[in-house]
Amino acid sequence: MKLSDWEGEFLGSVEDRLKTFGRAFGDPDKGAPGEALSMMQRVKLKEIAGKAKGDKPPWAKRRPKPDAEPPDEQD
Repeated sequence: MKLSDWEGEFLGSVEDRLKTFGRAFGDPDKGAPGEALSMMQRVKLKEIAGKAKGDKPPWAKRRPKPDAEPPDEQD
């Protein structure tokens, strides 16, 4: 799958900041001491890696059709 322009820019900026500063976030409250990435950067990088591999995002999983009948309730 092709990455969006934003995703490409994000990857480039993270890489540049890691090379320059040794970590990709400036606010110490956004990441653990000694960590190179903030929690949200880790999440976004996992999503981008999954997209690049062709995985479907968790929110795109099949859902039942709206016209499908609900299962019988048991009393």
